[in-house]
Amino acid sequence: MMTSVDTDLIRVLADPLRLRIVTLPAQETLCTTHLVEQAGARQTNPSNHLRVLREAGVVETEPCGRFTYYKLRPDVIASLAGRFADLADTDVGRH
Repeated sequence: MMTSVDTDLIRVLADPLRLRIVTLPAQETLCTTHLVEQAGARQTNPSNHLRVLREAGVVETEPCGRFTYYKLRPDVIASLAGRFADLADTDVGRH
């Protein structure tokens, strides 16, 4: 059985700044300000990337007063990794 890989999700994660942003809330829940500081980018750039990541389901938000906190949805990343592992297993089985 052929395992499909979510190409839209791969496209979302292929951007270097988005990939960097994804690694930050993997360690802890962070607000936009901290993500901007730690990613080392201008405010509007990470905000746009966070929107893309949120719409793709990679991160989820937790509003807290005037701040929005982001955390990684590890199940989404694990699912993507599992699909690649399945593809690798399928390829190994052919040889």
